[in-house]
Amino acid sequence: MEKSMEGGDVIVERYTFVIVGGGIAGVTCAETTAICCPQESILLLTESNIIKTVANLEPVARYLHKFDVLERTLATTEGSTRKRDFLAPTIITQVDSLQHVDAKEKFIITTKSKKIYYKYLCICTGGRPRLIEKDNPLIMGIRDTDSVLELQKRLANSKTVVLVGNGGIASELAYELKGIEVHWVVKDNHIASTFIDPGAAYFFQKVMDTIEDGTPNNTSGSIVKRLRYDEIVASESSGKKGAALGPDWHRQFDLKGTGSSTNKPIIHFKSLIKNMNEVFDAEKNKTLMKVELSTGEIIVCDFLVSATGVDPRLDYSCEPQFELSQDDHGIKVNEMMQTSNESIYAAGDVCTAAWEKAEHWFQMRLWTQARQMGSMAGRSMSAHHLGETIYQDFCFELFGHVTQLFGLPVILLGRYNGQGLGTNYEILLRTTPGHEYIKFILQDGKLRGAILIGNTELAELCENLILNGIDLTPFGDDILNPDIDIDDYFD
Repeated sequence: MEKSMEGGDVIVERYTFVIVGGGIAGVTCAETTAICCPQESILLLTESNIIKTVANLEPVARYLHKFDVLERTLATTEGSTRKRDFLAPTIITQVDSLQHVDAKEKFIITTKSKKIYYKYLCICTGGRPRLIEKDNPLIMGIRDTDSVLELQKRLANSKTVVLVGNGGIASELAYELKGIEVHWVVKDNHIASTFIDPGAAYFFQKVMDTIEDGTPNNTSGSIVKRLRYDEIVASESSGKKGAALGPDWHRQFDLKGTGSSTNKPIIHFKSLIKNMNEVFDAEKNKTLMKVELSTGEIIVCDFLVSATGVDPRLDYSCEPQFELSQDDHGIKVNEMMQTSNESIYAAGDVCTAAWEKAEHWFQMRLWTQARQMGSMAGRSMSAHHLGETIYQDFCFELFGHVTQLFGLPVILLGRYNGQGLGTNYEILLRTTPGHEYIKFILQDGKLRGAILIGNTELAELCENLILNGIDLTPFGDDILNPDIDIDDYFD
């Protein structure tokens, strides 16, 4: 790292590698680069003193891992440059924001008027919450730790909240919010549609019912069914910011209101927000939100939580401009995570996979893919610098995600909801109410995807079956027969 001054007291610094973003993608990219190029200077630029690091990495299958995301504090004073023992010693961290990228001269300008030259740059600025309405104090998005802390404060003085969204964060909030009346507005005909099908949604609603009633989980026998796709009712639609929340983020926070209610959320299916108006409650001496749904229902709440996804965050300029995806406006990257500029890479929520994708992989803006993309970007930049040739990591051959919904472990593999398969596939189900839900997607006798809810111990088997393309036709429904150890078939 070199440091000097230019006219106008502009601080000039030079690094071999500059990574922008303190989330999982950015930190993974920096750590991977430090392993591959331990003698080179690396700058990790992050807007917050808090960064996300991956810990307790544990294999679930050969290519699938689960992990914890730890929050680490970089510096005690804003703007200080510090090395931390939880990062490689060659990684320098700075708390600052990206303002402009000059791709021709290979430097960036920060909001603190620093001019930082690079040989290789990786953009990992993540996503920005897609709010129903911006700049409304009664509407908040949940994206990072600061926003969850703000949610905690609001819950302390609230009785009713409207939750809008049907993805992972919305589902976790619906399950975790206690002591407050929750109205969950869902545009689909089942919950958690980002991840699961109507059958799994029904399974989870029964799980919530048993928790609510305080009764033990149903331990009745397993049910195995084979269905054609068209027998199933499909969904109608398939300031400073810290890094995005990681897996199991809600375990670190007490998301309870002041009420004694433990009721499950009131779910408004196939509903959209039609109108919102602020109303003043003289008795409570506070401003409330009056929400009108597309169904005609009226809800008066203390505030509204918008958990309707994210958009790639591109609140900085670049010359020449990045080539962006027309679909989601993310920075287009090739299989090496390289942008339209050969010295600039991107990873995580900010980028869009523009390469020819493998048969069983597709992009979703998840922390698992943020880690994979960050690692790939670090390897690619390092190989470019060292003049080496590498190939895309095998993790991009098979979509895989490990998470937890409504208190149960969830594993998603391949085309787990039949994505991109049209209607030419079959579904094989096994469910034990309250304990497990297993769904196999079969096409031409081959396993194309799977949803595994509960402690099924089938992840590695499913991974092998999908990747090897084994014809399962001879086994029929016995593939999910609970009385048969199907691992014996493929030893």
